[in-house]
Amino acid sequence: MLTWKDIISFTLKGNPTPNKIVQKTDSEWQEILTTEEYKITRLKGTERPFSGEHCTSLKAGKYNCTCCNTPLFDSTIKFESHSGWPSFTQPIQENAIKYFKDNSLGMVRVEILCNTCDAHLGHVFPDGPEPSGLRYCVNSISLKLNNNE
Repeated sequence: MLTWKDIISFTLKGNPTPNKIVQKTDSEWQEILTTEEYKITRLKGTERPFSGEHCTSLKAGKYNCTCCNTPLFDSTIKFESHSGWPSFTQPIQENAIKYFKDNSLGMVRVEILCNTCDAHLGHVFPDGPEPSGLRYCVNSISLKLNNNE
């Protein structure tokens, strides 16, 4: 189980190696993503709080990356954080997510990206429920629910 100490270590010492890497040009991403998906995942945008389809959904399944379809989170580790964005306590695999220190907006946060295709997902915070204490705060549009697995 990942902890905040692990997350900080990834930001300082490097991220886990992904199972595979997907690379596309900006124009290739623009061809396969909607304007809003591109804005959030490739340009590091943020959707309005409480606006995403996965914000309060309790549907079972795997939450995959919108861009490359890599499984990122499982519905069994999703919780209601009342933050306005879907929240999870752990990634589906340790190497599914990559972490970067984010100094934007006048604060220090940890940005999370898909470790396969570098899609911006959101941020992770050390204020989640036990036992990990982590809250992966993710843009709904960065995820697509696969409930056929």
